Amino acid sequence: MSRITTPFDARSTAAEVIAGTDLTGKDAVVTGGASGIGLETARALASAGARVTLAVRDTGAGERAAAGIRATTGRGAVDVARLDLADRSTVDAFVAARTEPLHILVNNAGVMALPERTTTPEGWETQFATNHLGHAALTLGLHDALTAAQGARIVAVSSSAHLISPVVLDDIHFVSRPYDGWSAYGQSKTATVLFTVALAKKWAADGITANALHPGGIMTNLQRHLDDAQLRYVGATDEQGRRLDVPPGWKTPEQGAATSVLLAASPLVQGVTGRYFEDVNEAAVVTGEGDGRSGVAPYALDPEAADQLWAETARLLGTTS
Repeated sequence: MSRITTPFDARSTAAEVIAGTDLTGKDAVVTGGASGIGLETARALASAGARVTLAVRDTGAGERAAAGIRATTGRGAVDVARLDLADRSTVDAFVAARTEPLHILVNNAGVMALPERTTTPEGWETQFATNHLGHAALTLGLHDALTAAQGARIVAVSSSAHLISPVVLDDIHFVSRPYDGWSAYGQSKTATVLFTVALAKKWAADGITANALHPGGIMTNLQRHLDDAQLRYVGATDEQGRRLDVPPGWKTPEQGAATSVLLAASPLVQGVTGRYFEDVNEAAVVTGEGDGRSGVAPYALDPEAADQLWAETARLLGTTS
């Protein structure tokens, strides 16, 4: 397969990518849509005419975000629903409430680099439970709604951090091996990519496409668990000593949302499935060591590993999908 390229690049914004696209009559769900790139993804989709549901833990923040989207786009069809990916009951309630076809599902929410190992009531490591298992349960539960849309798109926000670690099936939850926050995050983001590979194959007959992406480095709430040493770019200044709103090498939230919006709505990737994108283009497969910041690891696209993860995910969630 040839690598897919577009007219856009790392500096492109979600608004530029969505320009000229009409999503009237389409329904979209964006997890974590109250802030950061989730908010900008939702704003872009709404601006093109989609009815957007912000699936969020904090519905108060979600309502404020929805009001902001309505004010800036002039579109009124922005809803808010509670969803805590680490709480299976809220996932089940969200799925049960969905009775209409769903054209776009953007699995955007996440947690990053928790400094200490924590677990959900099921005993699942929190980052894997939130970033992968919660989104997997949501996606599987919405299968019928996605199928009914006849051409639905699933967009999964991963990270270049997937290059840190494959999914370690023998000890996903760090029971035996020493816990490391970045390894746990990287593993969860590899799972994000692998799950789209599995979805692309298993749900192709339903007309559903699934792709993953790295949005780039964006200063959002995702960094709340990092210290100043890890956020080494914070407080960066230009040559005149003026503080930079966007540190060198980082993107604005509007730029960070561009790749999500491409995969969610652009005709440029119509029918494309099972791939990994960054900077609004398909990423190159990493050969050799790479730079650790770009490209996609071969293990994240491996179909056998995707099938193994699918089976383990089904076992953990107690599903047969």
